[in-house]
Amino acid sequence: MAAPCVRLCCQVVGRSGPAAGTGAQRLGRGGGAHRNYSKSPFLCQCAAPKQTDSAEEIVIPRKKTWDKLAVLQALAATVNRDHTAVHYRFQDDPYLIPRTSPEFRLYSLSQESGCNAAKYIVNTYPKLFQKDFAEPSIPCLMPEQLEPLINEVSEAALKERIRLRKVKASVDLYDQLVQAGTPVSLETTNTLLDLLCVYGDKEPPREDQLEPRAAEDKDEVTGDLQKRRRGRPRKASDLLSITWREGNNAERIFNLMPERNEHSVCTMIRGMIKYGAYTKAMNMYTDLLNNRMKSDVHTFNALISAVPELKEMYNEKVDLLVELLKQMAEQKVQPNLLTFNSALKSLRKCGSIAKGLSLQIINEMKSLNIEPSLATFDHLLAIFYKPAAAGRPHTDIIFEVFDQIEEKHFEPQDPDDVHFFISAMRLCLDLKDIELAYRLHKILETGNNWILLGDSYQQSVYYGRFFNIMCMMESIDVVLKWYKALVPSLYYPNVQGMKDLLQALDTENQLHLIPDIWKDIKQLGHSNKQDLVEEVLELMGRDKHSPELQVAFADSALDIKAVYKKDQFRNLQWTATSLGNVTVLLLRGGRTEDA
Repeated sequence: MAAPCVRLCCQVVGRSGPAAGTGAQRLGRGGGAHRNYSKSPFLCQCAAPKQTDSAEEIVIPRKKTWDKLAVLQALAATVNRDHTAVHYRFQDDPYLIPRTSPEFRLYSLSQESGCNAAKYIVNTYPKLFQKDFAEPSIPCLMPEQLEPLINEVSEAALKERIRLRKVKASVDLYDQLVQAGTPVSLETTNTLLDLLCVYGDKEPPREDQLEPRAAEDKDEVTGDLQKRRRGRPRKASDLLSITWREGNNAERIFNLMPERNEHSVCTMIRGMIKYGAYTKAMNMYTDLLNNRMKSDVHTFNALISAVPELKEMYNEKVDLLVELLKQMAEQKVQPNLLTFNSALKSLRKCGSIAKGLSLQIINEMKSLNIEPSLATFDHLLAIFYKPAAAGRPHTDIIFEVFDQIEEKHFEPQDPDDVHFFISAMRLCLDLKDIELAYRLHKILETGNNWILLGDSYQQSVYYGRFFNIMCMMESIDVVLKWYKALVPSLYYPNVQGMKDLLQALDTENQLHLIPDIWKDIKQLGHSNKQDLVEEVLELMGRDKHSPELQVAFADSALDIKAVYKKDQFRNLQWTATSLGNVTVLLLRGGRTEDA
């Protein structure tokens, strides 16, 4: 009976040989008193193990805690991407399958707009959705509480408005409490300061809420009139245009506080840095030190990120950065990943003097057992490689970075993580190193690293650079292989991408593929690009070919002529060169009357 048990164990684990026993222990199946997997990797016994003199005891867990997505992840691992299909988000409605990059972006935004419209209806009219028929109930899909329920003037009402992120209502209620002589606790006041400093003393944008109907909206923070397009959705990035106004509500409430603690001061410092008041933030940090208070790690991260804005000379920036790191050590503040990433990001603006310090920061991260993220390596590459720098760039660092991150699975930890792949591919393209590009693409396809590629625009930039280096460095067979693998499931080539493909065909003397490429150009929506169409005509009419190929070229020339005729926006204008090429192609293809 031993052999069948071994086979059964290997089937459960999905492995064979030495890893079967350890895999069974990891899965924790068939545990308890009924089955026992021995310590030997080659042995699997159903009976209870014999008593041994060994002091080491094997503990088999009675229950395995699975991740909620474990089943979906296992099913996803059994299928591969369909290279001939478009992105999965469009496969539910074949009519709306995008053919071009602008359509891809338009349909993607339309889907997001539909989701936001549904959220708006649900949250604006929650009384229409009070019945919950879902079993099991899913609270996140039910209407949110967006309006305050406590109408009295009290600290509880203030807490509720702060929780609902009602900035103006929270400030008004706080003023009413102060005028009535009602004391507000320090904790609640600090929470109000957090709200004001996060959103810059302005109402936060909601994902399900459209822009106010007024064509002009007075900015309460900057005091300027901002003209916005009617109906345009507000984005979270619009907050970055807000600046710190002198004497705003955050400063006024901070000055009215009868007592302040470290949380109060640190919140003000981070808010000032977020909205551009760098000098005021540094002065407040100096006051914090004079009052014998300590900063937290988030405040130090904000100060370190503001170093390039506080000093002008490279050596002054580096000195201030080192001083802040020393003060962290003196105050016994434990740094985190964002601390070192902020330091490296600031060093990107310190010239060549930052190279030595950046390596010291990487070594410090290793000594503290802080695992770098993709943003760490992106900053490191930017410090050592300057495209506009004179002389030979220091390119050895990219090989060391790739050695560190190969076969690793990364998770989002820093907002700048999404910049690594496109920056590294740009470096591969500048160096014209195809092997580096392959290594980088393999890292991207490891695990779920593709999630850190960013949005659709960043994906287009990455695959565009990857395809560009393919067209320059690889043979045409490999280029066409990647062309079929990427288009249209992952990449919609732009005009430059199609030009690179045409140049690769010309270099390898594979011009017989141009009629098929022209069909793709039409499908991708680039048939109205003057320079691209003229290049297609130039390649087809430059030399004579076999009669069969000349007939195919003549058909393509007639198709191009029809495109010129149907052009409604007059993007295509006949030139002497294009007319001459079309005429020559028709004559060579036996279309004398059309010529």
